[in-house]
Amino acid sequence: MSAPTAAIDAPSPPRPAAYLVCLRGIVWREGLRFLHQRERFVAALVRPLVWLFIFAAGFRSVLGVSIAPPYETYVLYEVYIAPGLVAMVQLFNGMQSSLSMVYDREMGSMRTLLISPFPRWFLLTAKLLAGVAVSLLQVYVFFAIAWFWDVRPPPLGYFAVLPALIISGMMLGALGMLLSSAIKQLENFAGIMNFVIFPMFFASSALYPLWRLAETSPLLHDICAFNPFTYAVELIRFALYGQVNWTALGVVAACTAVFLGAAIRAYDPAKGLIARRGGPGGPGRG
Repeated sequence: MSAPTAAIDAPSPPRPAAYLVCLRGIVWREGLRFLHQRERFVAALVRPLVWLFIFAAGFRSVLGVSIAPPYETYVLYEVYIAPGLVAMVQLFNGMQSSLSMVYDREMGSMRTLLISPFPRWFLLTAKLLAGVAVSLLQVYVFFAIAWFWDVRPPPLGYFAVLPALIISGMMLGALGMLLSSAIKQLENFAGIMNFVIFPMFFASSALYPLWRLAETSPLLHDICAFNPFTYAVELIRFALYGQVNWTALGVVAACTAVFLGAAIRAYDPAKGLIARRGGPGGPGRG
């Protein structure tokens, strides 16, 4: 009698339509959070615009860019750094979205989400997609402002770059999600963000081409070539001009799978970091 009783009491898995409802709810919640935190939107744009308006103008005559793919002619320095600034917007947004996960985990709402009948991998992926959707809005607003600064890729490039923005946003968001799983207190996350964001941004091809680094500093060139952020920048750069950098696409896709898989494992109450320190759903909280 125990076996039939256990079968009756076991919760049934959610239906396919329920997954869509859950995904819509998570994306809607992230959108509302973003709208209520308008300073987050402004801060996400101020950083790249400062680099575009001030840094690029000051170094335009110093850091000339030769003809190199995907460009078919000489380009202004601000045109060159625009893809890197777009990736910077996504990187900061991914970290900010992960910061909200640390906050939710401390306040208890993340615990409620993670003990729902939906698979943990689906919930974390839905959270990641919600963050990417917010970053897309920020990126296209940046494109609109940069257009008035003569940063004007081909019109079709604004559509061709969308898949590249989605996959690069997922990689950077998954990295932030993985970092959030290892943070015990909200106050520690800001330091971790700075420790990750600025080295990733400066040690990449966002501000200068890798061939130029190879001539001046082979060691820095090798570091930049090992940096996943470099490949996100190059994927966006080529996509803006209707081209595919297959090496960048492969590296970004692989890093997305690794970061997301590690984050899902870290949030697993039986295997991950959350359980070992008594996080949501872990043994530490019963």
